[in-house]
Amino acid sequence: MLHDMTPGTEERLMKGSTAGYIGFDPTARSLGVGNLVTVMMLVHFQRAGHKPYALVGGATGMVGDPSGKSAERNLLSEDILRENLAHQKSQLEQFLDFDCGANSAVMVNNYDWFKDFKFLDFLRDVGKHITVNYMAAKDSVKTRMESGISFTEFSYQLIQGYDFYHLSKSHDCVLQMGGSDQWGNITTGIELIRRMDGGEAFAVTCPLLKKADGTKFGKSEAGNVWLDPTMTSPYRFYQFWLNAADADVVNMVRIFSKQTQEEVEARIQAHEEDPGRRTLQHSLAEEVTSLVHGADALESAKKASRLLFSSDSADLQGFTAEELQDVFEGVPSGTISRQKLEGGLNVVDLMVETQAIASKKEAKRLIAQGGLRVNLEPCDAADHELSTSDILHNKLIWLKKGKKKNHIVFVD
Repeated sequence: MLHDMTPGTEERLMKGSTAGYIGFDPTARSLGVGNLVTVMMLVHFQRAGHKPYALVGGATGMVGDPSGKSAERNLLSEDILRENLAHQKSQLEQFLDFDCGANSAVMVNNYDWFKDFKFLDFLRDVGKHITVNYMAAKDSVKTRMESGISFTEFSYQLIQGYDFYHLSKSHDCVLQMGGSDQWGNITTGIELIRRMDGGEAFAVTCPLLKKADGTKFGKSEAGNVWLDPTMTSPYRFYQFWLNAADADVVNMVRIFSKQTQEEVEARIQAHEEDPGRRTLQHSLAEEVTSLVHGADALESAKKASRLLFSSDSADLQGFTAEELQDVFEGVPSGTISRQKLEGGLNVVDLMVETQAIASKKEAKRLIAQGGLRVNLEPCDAADHELSTSDILHNKLIWLKKGKKKNHIVFVD
């Protein structure tokens, strides 16, 4: 998980329990799997005997971090930020131990120390210590100089830097951690602490979690995998890990597993000896889904994952319409009107009309061979009529052709 660190960091951590923090800006209702990398840094940090601080950015969320962004962020209203903040706080609380003695986790909100900080006082007492040249040399600023960067986002690193200074003074928090794109912001804080107080501070960064196309899982990017089950269902969350490429899953298990290094390396070795079994993907999907959503949600996700390969109609019981649509996403589909089903519709006609099969002849052959199931019930008669009673959750009909081919008929 280590990408970079400042000189002396390891020696400082080896001296004894150290207070360190990571900041999370409430720019979305939920944290995503990209944030989960830094959450795991705090988890491992606490397990190693150190004291983790989770900073929620009630103030910095109003400004917007330019790091890793090619364009200006859209500023959110205070109401939306407050709502996002509340949701992210509850998510962070499920990963860290806030009641375990000396190294109990602490949650802080930078709005608490910025809300009464007057603009002129900030310029006079903080801004004078960091030059524009120093700030402009940071990658997060340099990459935006040609396209343009507002003063709002330009000043972000100074505001984040003051967070570090404040925590070092008020909580003896001498370490800031974060993703590799935060290096410039973190080192600005270290420089501010040195210039304002003559103090010493340290930095540790981890690699960013990247998607297959090389882009990171940012909270505001399309296609993110969220920790909130209403935004990414436990089934989709489970599938994300299950579908990880062999090249990625080895790195992922080292980041997201809470097992010991020896246990993780043993899992990796078993995977590399027989990658076709995808044991590492399965074990990681179970571990992280249980960590984020709990054991019950994991079992539901596993049950849903088995559904497409089932041939027992009893396995359909207990699924909601939303869960079924999750499972069937990406499955070939067609549409039929409810009106046509109300008077009864021959199954062969339904299959041809919804493009489940190319011709009536093929449909009849499939049925004769015992290869068709409707909602997992065997269909062995070519003259079988379907009606509205066959619609699952008043939305769809599931046609299963053979053991592996599925076709969904949506009813409108």
